[in-house]
Amino acid sequence: MKKNIAIIMGGYSSEVDISLKSGNVVYNNISKDSYNTYKIHILKNKWVLVDDNQHEYPINKHDFSAEINGKKLNFDCVFNAIHGTPGEDGRILAYFDLIGLKHTSAPFYQMALTFNKRDCLSVVKQYGIKTATSYFLNKGDEINVEKIISKVGLPCFVKPNNAGSSFGISKAKTVEEMMPAIKKAFNEDSEILIESFLDGREITIGVFIYKGNIKVLPMTEILTENDFFDYEAKYLGKSEEITPAQISDELHKKLEAVAIKTYKALNMSGFSRSEYIIVNGEPHFLEMNTVPGLTTESIIPQQAAEAGISFPELFHNAIETALNN
Repeated sequence: MKKNIAIIMGGYSSEVDISLKSGNVVYNNISKDSYNTYKIHILKNKWVLVDDNQHEYPINKHDFSAEINGKKLNFDCVFNAIHGTPGEDGRILAYFDLIGLKHTSAPFYQMALTFNKRDCLSVVKQYGIKTATSYFLNKGDEINVEKIISKVGLPCFVKPNNAGSSFGISKAKTVEEMMPAIKKAFNEDSEILIESFLDGREITIGVFIYKGNIKVLPMTEILTENDFFDYEAKYLGKSEEITPAQISDELHKKLEAVAIKTYKALNMSGFSRSEYIIVNGEPHFLEMNTVPGLTTESIIPQQAAEAGISFPELFHNAIETALNN
């Protein structure tokens, strides 16, 4: 009998529209011969199953089931396509663990850890993984711009601690730009992270469990028209993504080793895409995305295609890994 797969998408953050696109790509590319697939919209005001005719059926939060034409529908596995909260920060995954429902992401604690940029950096530093110099602020803290700049320098990046798709991020080049950047970041989150500018090539690397083993996908170099890889660069064509990255064998081996080390250090499973800046030949870890974009334009699918892994195979592998976990 075919397994019932719930593809959750949407979420409660600024990334809701991107997540809906990713979720629909997953839905359209999972083999209907192998699984029964269902689109589930997880939104602030409703959790609903949406069929191909746009009819909505409420999700029973007691056991994450739905009732369609008088028949109860239970799921065997959840494919997590929610960027941001509550999918990428682990919240809904803790709920699935409580009700015994399998899912394609890492355990909820690992998801929460990687979503919190400063906690994630604190862990990887203990493993000798290089990072930018950073300064943390909580909403309500005294803001001493001079003290911040003395630590991280200028230019620097000001970013929400818990947000994705580059929402709320600014590159501050002058003292005058610091406070507007801090306010912008606080609009997205009550915790912010200020990091020194790393001047170097940006490489993003997909790592996931493939057929039972950790697999590092072909790497991508990001060349952006903007000051950094912001929302426009990611989604509105303001960047060039070169896959595979044109790097030396020596640098490739170094990046592959640090990508695996980071994945293991964070006790990850499921999908991940991590960003590195190469400074003087050394990779510096920026952050890890555990629900990376899965649209046709997204980086993970580009890298998988370069590795000879199709959309259906990519998603089939994620589901089978979850079911067999």
